[in-house]
Amino acid sequence: MRKYKEKIMEIVFLIAACICILAVALICIFLFANGIPAIKEIGFFKFIFGTIWKPKSNLYGIFPMILGSIYITAGAIVIGVPIGILTAIFMAKFCPKKLYRFLKPSIELLAGIPSVVYGFFGLVVLVPLIRNLFDVNGNDGNNILTASILLGIMILPTIIGVSEASIRAVPESYYEGSLALGASHERSVFFATLPAAKSGITAAVVLGIGRAIGETMAVVMIAGNQPALPRGILDGVRTLTTNIVMEMGYAVDLQREALIATGVVLFVFILMINLLFSLLKRRSRV
Repeated sequence: MRKYKEKIMEIVFLIAACICILAVALICIFLFANGIPAIKEIGFFKFIFGTIWKPKSNLYGIFPMILGSIYITAGAIVIGVPIGILTAIFMAKFCPKKLYRFLKPSIELLAGIPSVVYGFFGLVVLVPLIRNLFDVNGNDGNNILTASILLGIMILPTIIGVSEASIRAVPESYYEGSLALGASHERSVFFATLPAAKSGITAAVVLGIGRAIGETMAVVMIAGNQPALPRGILDGVRTLTTNIVMEMGYAVDLQREALIATGVVLFVFILMINLLFSLLKRRSRV
């Protein structure tokens, strides 16, 4: 009976794995089947490197949106990654137990807050703050800087959770061996434990990047939604995700296909990030 149960569970796990693979395959087929013809009709270079997005004039250039996604994601990484990793180190190795009991649920709660609530927070708090701090002509607070700060906050739970788990997974012998050689507590953590957790911390950063580049609702509310090339961090931008969500509801014919093609570009970006992560993991193992 035990052998039958194990065989049945093997089949169940295999079916679950096949469903996941099938779902990814269907998404890829749908995106590429509907997006590639649009890119071909518009022209690859006109679509990717075009700077004007005017569907009424049949101009579909997404280069400003690509730059907007890159700038906001890069800003979120600069803000969120150092804070997230340092917080994870503190929670894993320095945090008192009484404070940890309060801090851990707070971070988990931060992960469960809906994107639209983050958007309202950015609209009510961050936008006026940036507008007042940088009193420049044309700065209304809806810009790259505001969106980067908000996304930096949004990716914190992902980075902190995965990084802390990776640090705690490092065998205690690494830390104890460093102490035995005369290193202090801080040096043992930063130069013995932390390098051993490098792979997991890298995974946390990649997951954070994926969260940032795929965020939509919060960015729609505070990024400015201007499909134009940004000249600085105080300019409003439109990202690839916001471009899709703002126009897909009423888009038809070529415009709809161009939006799906925008999804193809976004999918390729995320695929490139995952491939880069795989290469980094392979190098770290060598």
